[in-house]
Amino acid sequence: MANLKTLQMPETVEPQQNFSALEPGRYEVIVTDSELKDTKAGTGQYLQLTFEVVGNSAKGRKLWARLNLSNPNRTAEEIAHRELAAICQSTNVAWPLDDSEDLHNIPLMVDVVQERNPVNDTMTNRIKGYAPSNLALDLPEALKPTPKPAGAARQPWAKK
Repeated sequence: MANLKTLQMPETVEPQQNFSALEPGRYEVIVTDSELKDTKAGTGQYLQLTFEVVGNSAKGRKLWARLNLSNPNRTAEEIAHRELAAICQSTNVAWPLDDSEDLHNIPLMVDVVQERNPVNDTMTNRIKGYAPSNLALDLPEALKPTPKPAGAARQPWAKK
């Protein structure tokens, strides 16, 4: 038995969130975090995007997308570039993208499916598509993203 009387614990605690997979469907989300990471093999980089559901009963739930922007597999790169272009189009952010933070806090819709995780035999979510959000159309002008002109600067994921 563990004596917990000596620990300093808060009087009120938010219960742990349910981490089961979301039901398949379309969800309104915003990008809350983005990070460029090295692949496990060290042969490329991927952009990890964290999405938070902002509408319906799943509000506050998180989804992730990993975009292989630099990868020895050219098909993986092409898929990632098309997916990032779809996200940019859905958020009305100019392509090619200068900084992933330009995508943060702009509502968009994602189509979510469930897939079985072969490692632990549980259901997980995967984003299959992106679309503009009606909420983004209703944003005040001051909060709408400012389109940037496509610059000549080399993108971090572009080939040398």
